[in-house]
Amino acid sequence: MKFTLAWLKEHLDTHADLDAIADRLTVIGLEVESVTDRGKGLEGFVVGQILDATQHPDADRLQVCRVGTGNEEFQVVCGAPNARAGMKGVFAPPGSYIPGTKITLKTSEIRGVESFGMLLSERELGISDEHEGIVDLPQEAPVGALAIEVLALNDPIIEIAITP
Repeated sequence: MKFTLAWLKEHLDTHADLDAIADRLTVIGLEVESVTDRGKGLEGFVVGQILDATQHPDADRLQVCRVGTGNEEFQVVCGAPNARAGMKGVFAPPGSYIPGTKITLKTSEIRGVESFGMLLSERELGISDEHEGIVDLPQEAPVGALAIEVLALNDPIIEIAITP
């Protein structure tokens, strides 16, 4: 049986953390098979809005995007076919570890244009194999908000073994 921590807390009057709850479930005789924290490692990614997107001067399949995160703007070279001005996506600033590709971002020059960070696909986030474009978030998503909250990845899943 699987359930989320938030669901369990709707039915329990507790402020205990995830580890304490998993331990207590085991103590009362329930076998906790796994705890999946889908947002682990994604805490530094935020909702970014593409303020403008222009054709890269030296590459047909790349765009130079200006991405706003609420209090900062970044120039990002992006090869996603769905990137467009006004779109909201998941932004990773320089220094971020990208779990799906196992790389740490650094400021780089891509075909003569500096890129400061990255707009991410689901594969780069490590949440699916989808990589045909960057994550296209709803327009209601608040710029600068944590991506794990907008994508509802901040609620761990607890799996309990069902005994016969």
